[in-house]
Amino acid sequence: MVKIYERQTIDEQNSQTTKENNGIGFNGLDANILSSFAEQVNKGRNLSVKQMTIVYKKMPRYWKQVASLIPSDKLIEIETKLVS
Repeated sequence: MVKIYERQTIDEQNSQTTKENNGIGFNGLDANILSSFAEQVNKGRNLSVKQMTIVYKKMPRYWKQVASLIPSDKLIEIETKLVS
């Protein structure tokens, strides 16, 4: 979640919204709440169980962005373990 937040533009981070339709960062429906959660984590605070439930529900839609952050050699290692 924090890594996806970091992909938002500075303007989007500051306003906790999505302003550019560039396929990077959070979508318009999730930007406010997930940005807020990411900022809490960045300040060293833990998320509550209720907040984590929301994160687990919303983050799967960002799987492509998350996968793009993983080095290719690590992806191959993960894929090999999944197939085994």
